[in-house]
Amino acid sequence: MHTSWQEHQIERQQSMGEAERDVYAVKFAAARLAMTVGQQIFDARTAAGLSQRALAKRMGTSQAAIDRLESGGTAATLTTLQKVASALGLVVGVVFHPAA
Repeated sequence: MHTSWQEHQIERQQSMGEAERDVYAVKFAAARLAMTVGQQIFDARTAAGLSQRALAKRMGTSQAAIDRLESGGTAATLTTLQKVASALGLVVGVVFHPAA
């Protein structure tokens, strides 16, 4: 029988101790945030009609760095987000929401 990734994840979490689940939750939240921010960068870049290479040139970085940001492979610092926004003629906004 084929097990989905989500099923595997649930099984894995059930086998963890409380401390291990807490660490997992923090890391998962950080990864989810990196993916969300990466998607926003991708959306803004494509809306501006720019390639990754063109955005990288405006920011003074590499195309590979833009790819890592957009794919969620690296978490963007506020400084990096400001550079992205500036290169796209945008401003950075931060919103805090209650924890679910």
